[in-house]
Amino acid sequence: MLPELPLSEWQDTLATLHMWSQIVGKITLAKTPLVNHFWNTTFRVTPRGFRTLPLNNDGNTFMMEFDFIAHELLIKCESGDTRNIRLEPRSVADFYAAVMGALHELNIEAKIWTMPVEVETPIRFTEDTQHASYDREYVERFRKILVWTNGVLEEFRSRFIGKSSPVHFFWGSFDMAVTRFNGERAPERPDADYVTREAYSHKVISHGFWCGGGVVQEPAFYAYSAPEPDGFKDARILPPQAFYHNDLGEFILSYETVRQSSEPEKTLLDFMQSTYDAAADLANWKRGELERRPAAKAEKH
Repeated sequence: MLPELPLSEWQDTLATLHMWSQIVGKITLAKTPLVNHFWNTTFRVTPRGFRTLPLNNDGNTFMMEFDFIAHELLIKCESGDTRNIRLEPRSVADFYAAVMGALHELNIEAKIWTMPVEVETPIRFTEDTQHASYDREYVERFRKILVWTNGVLEEFRSRFIGKSSPVHFFWGSFDMAVTRFNGERAPERPDADYVTREAYSHKVISHGFWCGGGVVQEPAFYAYSAPEPDGFKDARILPPQAFYHNDLGEFILSYETVRQSSEPEKTLLDFMQSTYDAAADLANWKRGELERRPAAKAEKH
C-alpha cells in the first residue's frame, strides 16, 4: 500500500532535501555536456533513491547517488574510490562543505553557482543554516512513492513512439516528470529566461509528480500542455476527482486520491491518458504517427 505523505508533516525535511539536491544538481550541470531541454542535469530514480548520470572530471568518470535506505550520499569514481556523506539533520551550509570536501579528496573540482533556483526566498548554500531537518521516516515514504510512480510513468511512456523525455527527476522544482513531444517548434516566449526557452522550445504534453507547496498544499500528480490548446481546461478528465487549476494552468490529481484508490496504478494511468488524449486531440497532434498500443509483455523465446 502506498504511504501517506502529508506536506505539513515533513515540510522542513523536504525544504532541506530540496537544497541538498540542488547542490548535487548544480555539480551535474557543471560536469555534463548540455542535452536538449537540460535533460543532462536531471536525476534518475533508483530502487534506493535517485542518482545523477555519469559525470566527467577530466576523463575520470564519477556518479553521485542519494541512497534513502542507507541514508547517505554516495560518490563513486571509476577508479574505485568512493566517499559517503551521511544524510542526517545538518544544515545546507554543512552539507555543502561536506560534499565539496569529499570531491576535493577525490581530486574532483566543481565550481558551481551557490545560489538556489526556483524557490521564493533563496539563501546561498554557503550561508544556509536555516534548513537543517532530516526525518528518516518521511524520506523513506518519499522514496517508496518515487519508486512506485517511476514504474507507472515508465509504463505510460512505453505507449509513445515519438520523441519523449526519460522519466526523470528535476532538482530545481523537485518533481518527477515524463514529457512527450510532437516534433513541432513552440512559439517563442519573449519574456522567458534562457532555461525556460530551452525547456519549452518545442510543443509538449507533460505529466509528473510533485510533493506540493504554494497554492497546492499536498502531494499531487499533474498534467499540462505547452502551449495549451483552446478548450483544454474544460476537457473531461479521469478520474472525476481530477481538476484544472487555473493558477497553475495544469490538471491536478491529488496523491491521496490515487493512494486510496482500489486500483492506484489504473487511476494514475487513466489520469495521464485522458489528459494526453484531450491535449493531443485539441492541438491536432498526428497521433497515428506518435503512438502505439500499451506495450505487450515479451514472449518467451
